Amino acid sequence: MAIEVTGKLYKIFETKQITERFTKREFVLEVEDGKYPQQVLFQFTGDRCSNLDSFNEGQEVKVQFNLRGREWTSPKGEVKYFNSLDVWRMEPLNASAGAARGDEPPPPNEPPHDMDADIPF
Repeated sequence: MAIEVTGKLYKIFETKQITERFTKREFVLEVEDGKYPQQVLFQFTGDRCSNLDSFNEGQEVKVQFNLRGREWTSPKGEVKYFNSLDVWRMEPLNASAGAARGDEPPPPNEPPHDMDADIPF
């Protein structure tokens, strides 16, 4: 499910090595929503983590992402549900069409990262 949103880069975090095969880099996008702007957490995964290197906090950007969700059962047997906003393309709002950062979206039936990991994110 591909979705697009524009906003201001509010916070950019460092890349995290989650498992041997999975890395992610999160950032917060401030999105206008009437009187109350929303700070929304997004993530790049795998080879796309370095795409954030050319952006700065405060910069206006357009983000294209997939909404992902999964069920996870804790070691205690509790079932929980998690969502992630997996970015596959980001570009500055004032950029020309050729200045886009990222790749084409993953095929619809292929998860963007290791969904078999034993952690809840």
